[in-house]
Amino acid sequence: MGEIDQLKQQLQRQEKLASLGLLSAGIAHEIQNPLNFVINFSKMSNKLLDDLTDVVEDNAEKLPEADRDDLSDIVADLRENMKQIMENGERAVSIIQGILLVSRGKENEFVPSDVCHIVKEYVRLSYHAMRANHQGFNVTIREQYQEGVPHIMVIPQDLSRAVLNVMNNACYAVWIKSEAKRIKEEDYSPEISINVSASSDELTIAIADNGEGMTDEVKKRLYENFFTTKPVGLGTGLGMSITRDIIENKHGGKISFTSTEGQGTTFTFAIPIRKF
Repeated sequence: MGEIDQLKQQLQRQEKLASLGLLSAGIAHEIQNPLNFVINFSKMSNKLLDDLTDVVEDNAEKLPEADRDDLSDIVADLRENMKQIMENGERAVSIIQGILLVSRGKENEFVPSDVCHIVKEYVRLSYHAMRANHQGFNVTIREQYQEGVPHIMVIPQDLSRAVLNVMNNACYAVWIKSEAKRIKEEDYSPEISINVSASSDELTIAIADNGEGMTDEVKKRLYENFFTTKPVGLGTGLGMSITRDIIENKHGGKISFTSTEGQGTTFTFAIPIRKF
């Protein structure tokens, strides 16, 4: 194997690890909310136990000694349960910070998948990862999912990666434009639109942003290996070539885009629907 091929493989591995690392921040944010719910309600339950204990103590003389002992034991058990819930919830918060999203399914295996769910999940994860890594980042996300889209044969871990790559680029494009507008003190409302639809023979996923758009030079070189417009350390230049490989070579589909410099970009995946 030549040095160029070895370098390409190494960068492809780094690209995947970089994507997974970015996802970890988004995953942590997503799971943090329900964990906070559990922890906070455990604390509220402890407060209710305090109130219950006060009521029991105020009416101790009205209760038989055996009942008082039983209540005392129950309250002690409940306090211990609440303590365990809080401690393990907080431990889960800590653990999730280091979790990388593990790809589901075997490599290159087509399985019946809920594509709308996949797109929703990775759009959300990309958004929260961007917020975690860029202070002040925000964007309006408009999602439209055709009702009744059936499960479709895809390689879920690859399709999710393609969605993630394009969504990450969309987030980055609106963030760059937001920063430029902020410096110039100009109004700008960043938006990303997601549309998933299906016909009898084709699935379509469209991701559109009103970010900085592409120059003619970027359009020409978009799918070149190692080409990137991002600063050193923020991209390897393999994301879009990998995305095209996933959509066109692995899924037999077509990836296309339209972009106007200064106005935004739209990427569209058209994937033939496989029977199962």
